[in-house]
Amino acid sequence: MRLKLVTATSILALCLFTGAEGAEINQEGANAVKETLTKLLPQDLAKSGFITVNPAGTRYEVIYDLAKLLTKADPATFTITGLTPFSMFATPLDSGLWNIEGDNRLNVSGHFKGPDQKPTDFTYSIASLVYSGVFDPAISYLRSGTFAAKDIKVASKTETEEVHASIASMDQKLSSTDSAGGHGRIDFAGSGSMSDFVEQVSGLQMPPIELRAGSINVEAKVNGLPAKQIREMVFFVLDHLDEKELSPENSDKIKGIVKEAFPLLTLFSETIGVNDLTVSSEMGKGGAKAFGYNLAIDGPSDAMRFGFGMNAQEISLDTPLMPANYSAFMPSNFDFQLALPNLDFASFGDALMAMDFKDSASEKTGEEMAKKLFRDGRLAVEFPKISAKSQVYDVDITGRIEGRVDTEKDYSMEATILARDLDKTIAAVQELAKTDPDLNQVSFGIMMVKGFAKTDPDGRSRWDVSISRDGSVAVNGQQIKGPDGPDQDQDQGLESDEQQEQDQGQDVVPAPPQQP
Repeated sequence: MRLKLVTATSILALCLFTGAEGAEINQEGANAVKETLTKLLPQDLAKSGFITVNPAGTRYEVIYDLAKLLTKADPATFTITGLTPFSMFATPLDSGLWNIEGDNRLNVSGHFKGPDQKPTDFTYSIASLVYSGVFDPAISYLRSGTFAAKDIKVASKTETEEVHASIASMDQKLSSTDSAGGHGRIDFAGSGSMSDFVEQVSGLQMPPIELRAGSINVEAKVNGLPAKQIREMVFFVLDHLDEKELSPENSDKIKGIVKEAFPLLTLFSETIGVNDLTVSSEMGKGGAKAFGYNLAIDGPSDAMRFGFGMNAQEISLDTPLMPANYSAFMPSNFDFQLALPNLDFASFGDALMAMDFKDSASEKTGEEMAKKLFRDGRLAVEFPKISAKSQVYDVDITGRIEGRVDTEKDYSMEATILARDLDKTIAAVQELAKTDPDLNQVSFGIMMVKGFAKTDPDGRSRWDVSISRDGSVAVNGQQIKGPDGPDQDQDQGLESDEQQEQDQGQDVVPAPPQQP
């Protein structure tokens, strides 16, 4: 579950105020605030009275009565109870910014029927939702803010499924600074956490499942965001929602806004950490002491790098579905990191602005766009780290693959594989092969691979693997496959050696060769 309080609160504040001065708080000012809040809404919503603004000492109180939006709802398809008005206070500052703050709670229940006419009962409750922040009318977004929610509960029930979820507490922080490059761009940073997350799902066609997390932590950062241009895009879309086709003038206008906004950012990063994760069902229990996810996009617009990764520590699995003989091969830790370097978003953006969206040749256009994003159609995939560890193996892999977006044949690869205690792995496979004879081939294959390994100073076995575009393969500098297949001279030499041993009456025992 993502932490969305910042976004949700910001939507309430979107278009909140077009300007502010430390002037007298009065009804005339309250009416102006209300007009600003409702001017982009459909007339029936604007006139429904679900937004009220009143002077409140040195600030304005904005009251949202969402129940008034539901007066025309058909009770046969939708009902809700407990939906009381909630309020947000806004104080204008001499700087033109606004302080906003609120302290609300929620406890509603009801039912609805979806398009399939199947009924769903639901309840939502938040014991406390407290927030404060600084709103900037120039970008229609918060410059900073803190948000805290406690005792969150959600439940839904249909004829076939029932879901219950709860969170003890949620906290978020948002901050921002002007980007170093200027041009009105802004750097945002946010963090959030939740504690004691529990979700239970059960249904007629599935056994009950329970998901628990002791805590979930999120860190996110966006640099170089063109906040003003994004605001203009939002307003443009709202102003032209009813138009089936844009006029040439408006089409050029939105393209100009988008072009000015490129690049949309100079850095985006997000990390999510889950602690004490467990998943339980009738089939068993599993989880991890820690589970992590990370995503990052950074670099100049003509050479950006996209990175993605997942990792877990102290993985556990207790289920009868896992045969006891195989439990030692279950990884206790893993780490997977992937990256796409040199993404040319600058050329991609220029091509996007020049594209004729009415052109029916979408497939050809898509290929051309891909060649803009990946320089001349060349694609590189990096693996900074792939690792897995269990009771019987410990493997690390790093590598890089280069190819093209328009073919699967033209590629090359460089990779390094490191394995610790390889003899322990072989022994474990051989032991398992006593009950599963098919694994004898796996054991023999690992022994063959071991013959090509080098030994690092720390005792790990190393394989530096190189695959060229012409199909040739080398391991630790030794070529084992040429452009046209295996090296024939080497094959003939091995066959000659084996024949000589047979002629001398010696047994030929397969052993890991230094050359195939």
